[in-house]
Amino acid sequence: QVQLVESGGGLVQAGGSLRLSCAASGRTFRSYAMGWFRQAPGKEREFVAAVSWSGGNTYYADSVKGRFTISRDNAKNTVYLQMNSLKPEDTAVYYCASTPGSMYLRRTYDYWGQGTQVTVSS
Repeated sequence: QVQLVESGGGLVQAGGSLRLSCAASGRTFRSYAMGWFRQAPGKEREFVAAVSWSGGNTYYADSVKGRFTISRDNAKNTVYLQMNSLKPEDTAVYYCASTPGSMYLRRTYDYWGQGTQVTVSS
């Protein structure tokens, strides 16, 4: 059974930084692309960033481009999301997910973590 466990969320002031981690187990981590998504209260879950199985390719939502960086350490079965210059509108529950298919297609993500709360105060 695949397990994805996020950590690193918390409360931060606008302009601050946080680094989220997602530890994976139960499948060959290095064989799958990974993504981060977020869901704010009253809104649908949206894509944030994705990284290919090798870490060589990354993809970002326009809203976070230049501020967030996704990376992975296949030796540690962990994917990270470094979030800088945080804004109040980044407040959401952040989820990591894995996909055996295209990292560009949300419908291909088949396993999800339980999420970690990020709150950015103004």
